[in-house]
Amino acid sequence: MRLTSSFLFFLVFVGACSVTGIPLSNSHASSSDTHPFSIHDMLAMDRLSDPQVSPDGKLIVFTLRKTDLEADKGRTDLWLIGAGGTDLCRLTSHPEGDFNPRWAPDGKSVWFISTRSDSSQVWRIRVDGGEAQQVTDLPLDVGNLLVSPDGKHIAFTMEVFPDCKTIANTKDRLDEISSRKTSGRIYEQIFVRHWDTWKDGRRSHLFVMPLTGGDAIDLMWGMDADTPSKPFGGPEEITFTPDGGWLVFSARDAGRAESWSTDFNLYAVPVDGSKPLVCITEENKAWDTNPVFSPDGRTLAYLAMAKPGYESDCFRIVLRNWPDGEKRVLTENWDRSPSSFCFSADGETIYATATNVGQASLFAVNVKTGAVRTIVKEGRIDSPAVSSGRIIYGMSSLRSPVELYSVEPDGRNIRKITNINDEKIAAAHMGEYEQFTFDGWSGQTVYCYVVKPVDFNPAKKYPVAFLIHGGPQGSFGNSFHYRWNPQAYAGAGYAAVMVDFHGSTGYGQAFTDSIRGDWGGKPLEDLQKGLAAALKRYPWMDADKVGALGASFGGYMINWISGNWPDRFRCMVNHDGNIDERMAYFDTEELWFPEWDHIGTPWENPAGYEKHNPVNFVKNWKTPMLVIHGALDYRVADTQGLGTFNALQRLGVPGKLLYFPDESHWVLKPANSILWHETVISWLDRWLKNTD
Repeated sequence: MRLTSSFLFFLVFVGACSVTGIPLSNSHASSSDTHPFSIHDMLAMDRLSDPQVSPDGKLIVFTLRKTDLEADKGRTDLWLIGAGGTDLCRLTSHPEGDFNPRWAPDGKSVWFISTRSDSSQVWRIRVDGGEAQQVTDLPLDVGNLLVSPDGKHIAFTMEVFPDCKTIANTKDRLDEISSRKTSGRIYEQIFVRHWDTWKDGRRSHLFVMPLTGGDAIDLMWGMDADTPSKPFGGPEEITFTPDGGWLVFSARDAGRAESWSTDFNLYAVPVDGSKPLVCITEENKAWDTNPVFSPDGRTLAYLAMAKPGYESDCFRIVLRNWPDGEKRVLTENWDRSPSSFCFSADGETIYATATNVGQASLFAVNVKTGAVRTIVKEGRIDSPAVSSGRIIYGMSSLRSPVELYSVEPDGRNIRKITNINDEKIAAAHMGEYEQFTFDGWSGQTVYCYVVKPVDFNPAKKYPVAFLIHGGPQGSFGNSFHYRWNPQAYAGAGYAAVMVDFHGSTGYGQAFTDSIRGDWGGKPLEDLQKGLAAALKRYPWMDADKVGALGASFGGYMINWISGNWPDRFRCMVNHDGNIDERMAYFDTEELWFPEWDHIGTPWENPAGYEKHNPVNFVKNWKTPMLVIHGALDYRVADTQGLGTFNALQRLGVPGKLLYFPDESHWVLKPANSILWHETVISWLDRWLKNTD
């Protein structure tokens, strides 16, 4: 079911690129200024993303997002910093959003997308100062910007009707639709809606525009598919060839099977559109994505799954001699699933990140042998890039949002480049955390994180917030989350316990796969044994005052626990959780997900949907439950949450419903996030603190 969310807040300083050596924040705070961590601190953290290293390796441009509470939304600007951590400055300061920065090949300017012209368009700004200049003025919003290595073209995506030959044709059709008196839409195939959006027939197509002048060319004209993938894909799914002559991108062209297919392929097309696009991974019926070229342009590396219809299969790094050579699976014997990656400057090593026993670690993969070694293990690492013999990367942890770091290829001499949130972190008391293992289902090793309450006193007894992650192929690991952040509970006086049960990622593919057909079996046993192990290991936890909380699959598990482990918890919190797995199949949109996890469709394998169906055990419910749902959640339809609340009311079980008419599977608006956290903490306090 895949969880994600985002927020930010607080302007720290306005600078200019001529300002040098000015720290963004002061890492020191007096004790009188400190306080326990809360939702307000979480929103105050600035979010750093999309770091891009300059061609000469000396500078890094990145996007910084801050939350504007008055406007109830985030805003983004571009910042620059030296690769050594000096000369931090703000590159853009327009009230509208600036994001998706990409370097010009000469390193003298940065291309980016901005909403400052009342739509999302491409702009360009010199790094030595001056005003940004608008590059595109198209009738549609653009996204996912790339600049060709030879500096002759830019590529970007736009939402167009696949059968419209020109951008103007799409704009005319949109105008005609908006002028209609009728509002009905007719569909002949699914998706009808996806995640949080109703489909209107448009597709995200890849366009290229020559910088010497000329029209934007739709390189996917007539193709009923999107690039990048929705809703999580980005520019990493598209790349230029090193000579700038071709583009390679990932897309799923599956026709009416789109909602139950994971057959994403890589396509290659010349930038001038002179030849039709070519599918270069047609033989693989599973997921192919994230194309990256070696520095010499002779090798295309990309990520590929092997199991069709399974979105959580292990990604493997595949190497292909470019343009039409043989393919070789580089990481066939590596039991981890890489995500972001890049080549070393000499092309002999690939630096990759992958979830790894509660971390997202940084690894080095030998291009010749496939041998893997760990460079940095701890934390959640992303966006690796090379710079002057070092690796640049972003990293967060349970005590810090993302900051930029660098490290030598052998793992020595880690340096922190940015200190964006140091002052805010110093001002907020956070709980200490540790990871331990226990014997879970069938005696197999299972990992668990514990975050202690702030200002911890071992002589006291503390209530417990038992957090259950979504996915189910997910993880509650060593990272800074912007909704299910255990520090929010630690700051409220709770111990947070998080078990990475069978089905979680980062513990080998067999561990992840083991949840198939067994949603309520192995995971429940792991949760039961994990909680017992934590209570035994930490006597300061109050075993009589435990509440369970979860979203998505975690919300499903709350309903499953309510009927199958009904006497353990004082209260529950269920966000976006299914009550009826059989009906949920007909409510949702990505059908490959339940068809894989429940082994077929409900009519092919009805037992697979009834085996661990919470609705069959509603009669056992007795634990007070807070139910939260968003009207725009099309992954887990809101009828599932409303049905859960109906059952509680009819049974006479104490319950409360928090319903967001303007939120989806995630709570994205800052004011709604505050309400969410205040309601959840208040519910826990009612049943775990305000009792005898």
